[in-house]
Amino acid sequence: MSEKIKVLYIDDETDNLTGFKASFRTEYRVLVAENTVQAIELLEKNPDIRVVFCDQRMPGKTGAAFFEEIRTRFPLPVRILITAYADIEAVIAAINQGNIFRYIRKPWIEADIISAIEEGNKFYLASSMLSVKNRELEEAYTELDKFAYSVSHDLRGPLTGILGAIDIAREMSDLKEIRELMALMEKSVFKLDDYISSMHDYYSSRRGELKITDIDFNLLADELKDIYRIYTTTNKIAFTIRVNQLESFRSDELVVKMILNNLITNAIKYQKKNFQHKSIDLDMSVSNDMAAIRIADTGIGIPENHFQEIFNLFSRATSHRSGSGIGLYNVKGALIKLGGNINVSSVLDEGTVFTLTIPSK
Repeated sequence: MSEKIKVLYIDDETDNLTGFKASFRTEYRVLVAENTVQAIELLEKNPDIRVVFCDQRMPGKTGAAFFEEIRTRFPLPVRILITAYADIEAVIAAINQGNIFRYIRKPWIEADIISAIEEGNKFYLASSMLSVKNRELEEAYTELDKFAYSVSHDLRGPLTGILGAIDIAREMSDLKEIRELMALMEKSVFKLDDYISSMHDYYSSRRGELKITDIDFNLLADELKDIYRIYTTTNKIAFTIRVNQLESFRSDELVVKMILNNLITNAIKYQKKNFQHKSIDLDMSVSNDMAAIRIADTGIGIPENHFQEIFNLFSRATSHRSGSGIGLYNVKGALIKLGGNINVSSVLDEGTVFTLTIPSK
């Protein structure tokens, strides 16, 4: 059974309030107020009020003036004026100014009230949906602004560095200096490649349907070892993967790979520079139709007050390393899409642990 429409009726005559409530309390949830002060209190306590009726001739101010007063503060409830024929010119002016949805002549007829509530409720639902869409649009524009800034900053920086290095290289003759400069250029290219990959992951995770297949985590572990062997070897990082899969697991393998790639890349990127015993431990197990993944590193760590913030778009918990601030946002979004979850624990200068759960489809 659908929830009853909540209606507020405002009138300084108690007999009218009693009659209104008695007539419509079975079909609707009726609240009544003897004055505009009580009406505002009820609107504050009941944000789900959908339709407000107010008598035009109220002590101290007219119903139209009251509606004008609350229009900004309570924009969603549909405003309906109840008025005698003598006030019709003021009512028409109020309607033309957009202050009220419609008016009903006094004394009112039950059929007119019911019709007004039903029409008002439809308008309320449409306005509420429009309000939600407007908020979503504002959020989308905010995200787009951040995206435009990030693209400009993260793409132009490395490109400017490469162009500057090319100009310097033209004047060089020492082969050792040229090689050092090429190493800097290579670093900038890798940064660009990392950013472009993150953007590809970002859009891949937000568009398209999941492609569910069987996933063998042992094969996935072998693939990850091959992918990151050059990175872990050159950075002297001990990379260990353990798998315990005793049953089949089904999910979108590309999305799962994207999640793991982002977390492993971060674990490599945020290692402590001069630490002698760098390590990354990845544990993946499957049981009871659930994949449990744990990845621990010996990196620089994350401040506790940033644990939730790190999953926001373009958010970075540290300025010690370069990054787009997209990777963990992608991970969170991908896990939501898979119905999974992620938790983080970290100690500064000791390391970080991410724990994930992903249900089998």
